[in-house]
Formats: sequence, structure tokens, C-alpha cells
Amino acid sequence: MSATITIENEIAVITMDDGKANAINPAMLDALNAALDRAEKEAKAIVITGRPDRFSGGFDLKMITGSAPENVHKLVMGGGALALRLFTMPMPVIAACTGHGIAMGCFILLGCDKRIGAAGAYKIGANETQIGMVLPVFALELCKARLNPLYMTESVVMGTLFSPEEAVTVGYLDKVTAPDQVLAEAMAEAERLKALPGAALAGNKKILRQPFVDVIAPTVAR
Repeated sequence: MSATITIENEIAVITMDDGKANAINPAMLDALNAALDRAEKEAKAIVITGRPDRFSGGFDLKMITGSAPENVHKLVMGGGALALRLFTMPMPVIAACTGHGIAMGCFILLGCDKRIGAAGAYKIGANETQIGMVLPVFALELCKARLNPLYMTESVVMGTLFSPEEAVTVGYLDKVTAPDQVLAEAMAEAERLKALPGAALAGNKKILRQPFVDVIAPTVAR
């Protein structure tokens, strides 16, 4: 299975684990969206995490290089729709970033409200320039919304990848902790945030993010 969900104490834990890099492909997108469907019905907060050493390596490049252009476009737009869905969730969404979070992996992080990352020799960021790609609208807008403006050129134009500690300064993560504490700290954050008045949290999130949503939404298939 590409992604699984468990729910306890009104917190949904969605785990990406394809046994490899947690590449974002149609199977992973379907599994994540199905998990989010259930979380919206049964939970008050969401924690999304990965396998040890891998949060997500981004889109499935093997699939992209071997697919027709229309299928590649569909995959990228599906990734954009997922990131937008996370970005607009009416409940708190916390990322427990267990390792590398590259390209689409970092855009999942940018869609989450709080991001707890594992310390270690991991890389986080949008490396599209380095691999000869131009960022889609959803990715650029999420970078504008969440990244430190001082690092926008380094991140977006140069496609630099950062260590977890650097990623806090840049804006991909909020905190770095020991790998064996990442999930526990994300769960503690979920416990804290689920206690906030839900309607107020959802309303203020919507107001803050609506200008970015207005740009992203017309460009992705939801």
C-alpha cells in the first residue's frame, strides 16, 4: 500500500510508505486522497508522515519520463490538487518529516500547517531548476505563501536543497528534532491544535490563504 491511515483520539495519522522513496504517482495520490477523505469525516487533526529516512522524493520521475504528455500533466495537476487540499484543510495538518522531502515532497510540507523534521543528512527543497524543470503555478504560490522571502531566489530560481536545520530558516520546516522523536512531537502538536476552536481556526486559515488559493485553484484538477 502506498499510504495508510490510523485514527486515535481524533487524530488521523497518514503514513506514506511505498518501501522506496515515497514517490508521488497515481497510486500514492489515490491512497492519500482516500485517507484524507476518511480523516475529514472522523478526525479533528491530521498528521502526515513517511517511512524512515524518506518523507517523499517527489513525483515519480520514472513514470514521468516514460509517459505521454497528457498523463504527465494529469499527474502534476493531481499533485497540485493534493497540496491545495492540504493547504485548505479546515482542521490542523501537521507534517512529521522523517527524512528527505524533495520537489513534490517539499510542496506537501508547504501545504501543512506545522512541520516537524528529523535531524540528519537529509535534503529538503524544490530542486526543479537543477533538473531542468519550471515550477507549476501551485508550487510557486506555495513557496510565496510559506517560505522566507529572503530565500526565495535561492530556493525557487536556483533550486537549492537544504539540510533540515537550514530548512527551518528557509521556511520548509518549523522545527527539527531527533528522528525517533519526530512522530511523537507531531502528535503532541496535533493534540495541542485540535483543542483550538475549529471554526475559528478554519476561518482564519481561509482568510490568510485565500489570495494564494485564488491563484492556484483554477490551475489544478480537484
